[in-house]
Amino acid sequence: MLAPVWMALDPVLAEALRGAPGPVVDVGAGGGHGTRVIARAMPQAEIFAVEPSPGLRAVLLARAGEDPELRERVTVLPGDLLRAELPPRLGTLVAMNVIGHFDPAERRAIWQLLAERLLPGGRVVLNLQPPAEPVAVPLTRLSELRIGRRRYEGWGRAEPTGPEQVTWHMTYRVFQDGEPAEEVEVEYAWWVLGHEGLRAELAEHGLHVSPTGPDGLGLWCVTRSPE
Repeated sequence: MLAPVWMALDPVLAEALRGAPGPVVDVGAGGGHGTRVIARAMPQAEIFAVEPSPGLRAVLLARAGEDPELRERVTVLPGDLLRAELPPRLGTLVAMNVIGHFDPAERRAIWQLLAERLLPGGRVVLNLQPPAEPVAVPLTRLSELRIGRRRYEGWGRAEPTGPEQVTWHMTYRVFQDGEPAEEVEVEYAWWVLGHEGLRAELAEHGLHVSPTGPDGLGLWCVTRSPE
């Protein structure tokens, strides 16, 4: 159901990665949408795809395993970024649709990791997703997809649950021949972050951030600040 989102992100992320060095870390790689974009944009780079979800990791492994080129260059790692076995030096880090899963202390640990291990000329490409503040988000249909006779819908709403946090309530509905077939509900915490907060946190670690791509996508490029 992320396919429509990646149709917009794909060319913008590819452009943001143009000329970036490897190795590359794909944070929260999910089922591999972004991993494939990275592989096409950086055809010589080794990629470390980090994904904590066993289900999504299985999809990612299947996609990498069926592609001879990805099979040679993509290492799939379990767990989260701060506990993954990464190379001592990093050329590029990509974090799409994932920063809100890290609490403020974890974010600062990530910025410190980058300050210590990002190669000169290296970069980070990430996006910030709304809301930027802990406000309520009304129930909205976020995605829709048809496969065969089944139609899949993703709905979401958010409510504030702290000074820097919202909780997302997601509902996934499946219809077959127009009739309800399945429904699954999940919820998860999301730590909100706006671009000014991002800029301030990065500056504490000697990192510089600038926007990249269309404003509506919320993409940012992070580099080490000039000495």
